[in-house]
Amino acid sequence: MKRLAILGATGSIGEQTLSVVEAFPDRFRVTALAAGRRVEKLADQVRRFRPELVAVADAGAAGALGDLLGAEAPKIEWGEAGLEAVAVHEADQVVSALVGAVGLRPSLAAIRAGRDVALANKEVMVMAGALVLRELRAHGGRLLPVDSEHSAIFQALAGQRREDLQRIVLTASGGPFRTWPAERIAAASIERALAHPNWSMGPKITIDSATLMNKGLEVIEARWLFDVPAEQIDVVVHPQSVIHSLIEMNDGSWLAQLGVPDMRGPIALALAWPERLPLLAAGGSLADLPRLDLAAVARFDFEEPDAARFPCLPLAYAALAADEAAPAVLNAANEEAVSAFLAGRIPFPAIAATNAAVLEAHIARVAPAAVADLEDVLAADEWARAQARERLAAGRSA
Repeated sequence: MKRLAILGATGSIGEQTLSVVEAFPDRFRVTALAAGRRVEKLADQVRRFRPELVAVADAGAAGALGDLLGAEAPKIEWGEAGLEAVAVHEADQVVSALVGAVGLRPSLAAIRAGRDVALANKEVMVMAGALVLRELRAHGGRLLPVDSEHSAIFQALAGQRREDLQRIVLTASGGPFRTWPAERIAAASIERALAHPNWSMGPKITIDSATLMNKGLEVIEARWLFDVPAEQIDVVVHPQSVIHSLIEMNDGSWLAQLGVPDMRGPIALALAWPERLPLLAAGGSLADLPRLDLAAVARFDFEEPDAARFPCLPLAYAALAADEAAPAVLNAANEEAVSAFLAGRIPFPAIAATNAAVLEAHIARVAPAAVADLEDVLAADEWARAQARERLAAGRSA
């Protein structure tokens, strides 16, 4: 039985991970859970899965969770130390499903403890891809991608000679504004930006999908996950979201992975690899998982992404071309800008403009340099957040 620790248990990926665990109780046991402040949901998870350790955002949330659970409460920790405690707890695999930069430290702690990591927190590789690869080589764990696109590439590459790979092509849904003219996008409301046509995701990732920043972050993640230069990574818009990504081989052959747009598939693959769990035969929490009906899909459409209407995607390539700290800068600026948009403080186009301005300021201030350690990454993150907040507070994004 595989023991699991889950970072981000009450988020979308965390909940879907637990639904897979619940469907296969003879395969998995949850030993530790980490969440933020959604203590009522976490309390329900604790009662269902009986972990030995849980972590929450702060002492207040810890107290509230303890009150809810009473004598049923396991050991409760909080803050950054709590996340790291969950990451290194007795488990065979850590599911890294936090959103944003907060997932970096605990994910690195899991890697340094030799754990296998099922990675849904793309910011870990975006911020510190080179550092993560060095730590993996030093400590011997495995990194198994959970993002549907990277899971698709991981599957397509299985059994292939890496020297035969020509390029990776990540597919993008195009988000809710794929067919909108620029002037309509400029006036987009929060509600419309959160109305993703295909996927059910948390608010931050959904906004990133609407700007195509999510795809840009995935380009950066793919560069490090698969050790492929940015020049060999392309993006194509595929509105059906059935082909999750593709690879082109040097003989002109293409390999693709197809499936319904449901994250329980790539989650289950990462948990059981190299086995595949019989999801279509599973009942209970997975009873609603549909089969892919190709006749019903009927067609696959592909489009080039429009960089003029969605300028966040080219920023990812610019960050990769700059230096190892630049992706962390871009990610931090984006987190601050998306937070401001969701709070109603800036219009939708200001997200991309803020990202561009902060990245340009970083490139102008430093000579290209490698990231030596975690402190370098965190310093770049802190500088970028301060820059973004200053610009957002002043009402300027460029």
